[in-house]
Amino acid sequence: MSKIYLEDVKIYAYHGVLPEENIIGTYYILNVELHTDLWKAAESDDLNDTISYADINQILHDEMKIKSKLLEHVAGRIITKINKKFSQIDYIKLKITKTAPPMQGEMKGASIELEKSFKPIS
Repeated sequence: MSKIYLEDVKIYAYHGVLPEENIIGTYYILNVELHTDLWKAAESDDLNDTISYADINQILHDEMKIKSKLLEHVAGRIITKINKKFSQIDYIKLKITKTAPPMQGEMKGASIELEKSFKPIS
């Protein structure tokens, strides 16, 4: 199995249950892992034989612009959009970290991780 990763993609966005989160916003860190067959591209050196990580990055940015209360909802939209555009992907794992959650205490962030397999197990 081959994998594509986009790591620590930093995006400013406006998600949260509290009203001020939708006004002030904060940085989010996204990490995505995609499983697909990359051997055709390894042989051909042709972008058409792989999945452009620039296209994946654009989906991340586009979906993060849409305000949501829950990060789970954002992650679900991103995974669905990636799957619709790239049906050859077998599995997607996405982690979204809110870097400044409105909670007591000092922390690096609060995260959710969503994953989904798209091919039946044989």
